[in-house]
Amino acid sequence: MVISKRVARFNKIATNRVTGPFSGKLPGFGTIVHKGRRSGRVYLPPVTVFRVPEGCAVALPYGPDTVWVRNVLAAGGCEVVTMGHEVKLTDPRLEHDEKRAAMPFPVRQFLGVLGVDDFLYLRRA
Repeated sequence: MVISKRVARFNKIATNRVTGPFSGKLPGFGTIVHKGRRSGRVYLPPVTVFRVPEGCAVALPYGPDTVWVRNVLAAGGCEVVTMGHEVKLTDPRLEHDEKRAAMPFPVRQFLGVLGVDDFLYLRRA
């Protein structure tokens, strides 16, 4: 189960505006910095992000077909702001993992309740 488009629209309009200023400073959260494929405009969606040995893993509660994910894949990378630091990331790859193995235990449980099984992995540049 991926979070519905109706909830995604609400989050984009309301929740992301509230959480956006804090997402790059809190553990487990971050802001993806990427450019639109067509517009060239810079976007800053808040995400749930965790360190993994090669770089970062981003949970995809709206699935792998969101616009920002397609932009990052097309660009071959992005920057992420997390814990107040900007990190350049490259080599994005999608992975479906029903065990959510890269996530910390409490997050794994929470994402399981939401049915989040898709992740974007990025390597530190």
